[in-house]
Amino acid sequence: MSNLTREQGITRTSVIGVIVNVLLSGFKALVGLISGSISIVLDAVNNLTDAVSSIVTIIGIKLARRKPDEKHPFGHGRIEYFSAIIVAGIVIVAGVTSLYESIQKILAPEMPDYSTASVIIVAVAVLVKVFLGRYVKGQGEKYQSEALVASGSDASLDAILSASTLLGIGITLIFHITLDGWIGTLIALYIIKAGWEMLMDSVSSVIGNRPDSEVSRAIRETVCEHDGILGAYDLVLHDYGPDYAIGSVHIEIPSDMTADEIHKLTRHISQEVMEKYHVILTIGIYAIDNTHQELRESIHKVAMEHEGVLGTHAIYVDDQEKYITIDVITDFQVDRAALREDLEGHIHEYLPGYRADINFDNNFSD
Repeated sequence: MSNLTREQGITRTSVIGVIVNVLLSGFKALVGLISGSISIVLDAVNNLTDAVSSIVTIIGIKLARRKPDEKHPFGHGRIEYFSAIIVAGIVIVAGVTSLYESIQKILAPEMPDYSTASVIIVAVAVLVKVFLGRYVKGQGEKYQSEALVASGSDASLDAILSASTLLGIGITLIFHITLDGWIGTLIALYIIKAGWEMLMDSVSSVIGNRPDSEVSRAIRETVCEHDGILGAYDLVLHDYGPDYAIGSVHIEIPSDMTADEIHKLTRHISQEVMEKYHVILTIGIYAIDNTHQELRESIHKVAMEHEGVLGTHAIYVDDQEKYITIDVITDFQVDRAALREDLEGHIHEYLPGYRADINFDNNFSD
């Protein structure tokens, strides 16, 4: 998918969201003011914040598509994450304001006066929000837009909240009691909760999420499909927006490959990964020979006996310099000092006089 197609899709979806939410907000505000219902007025305010959120999404995607420059050589794609944070902030502010107004209605309740038209408008709004939420969220997943996914989730939540408003109207008409303030409070708390979850997801993206498991595994499989590759390890991905990433990986290859063969191999891998996954990949080399195979298997077995060890690779024995190198992949809780001591002791028993160079790798991707 090209950047232009993605931008057009996100913009089109956001414009639809703006139009629908502005219309819903206007109708609900009118009904709420005429009937004196705080829950309907707050529902209208919530729709208006959704419209503002869609406008922020449009601005964010436009800014994110700006070309790289000297100050931002990796582009401006991460602006989309900040636009999602702004959307979350708007939702939270709307929720806190709604909560305050609802509490005032609980302390000083007033009996709303609902008409048949108001009931119909709220009922239609529920259906519209259901379809809008599914559509926007689906488009967000299609175009990998966190802001759209957040807006779609919020719209789906709005449908539930509007339904609770409709329920409150029914209770008032049947039993002549008002739950307006309480329903408004419920709506406000849901809005705050949804905004907070959106905020945490977006902040997590800015900090740096773990790469998607399907993507990281697919990249490794693509790398290992090439002739001469004995294994692919240490895959690290840094995203600079939803559709652009830079990464690195180490590959194990036979030690007798020539520089010319390695150059051609790594070039083909980089090009294929870029075409398939939009990832600029830097490739490191681990040379593997057929000697000391028994030692490699023995070291791997000892390492895997420790809890938290996920694998080993790059085991290389230099008989001239008398040293052994090994990379050990661990989770983030393993006692590396104890593991290092155990591995070094095992290596010294197996090959006395050899120096062990043990490197611990974090589990950056699946």
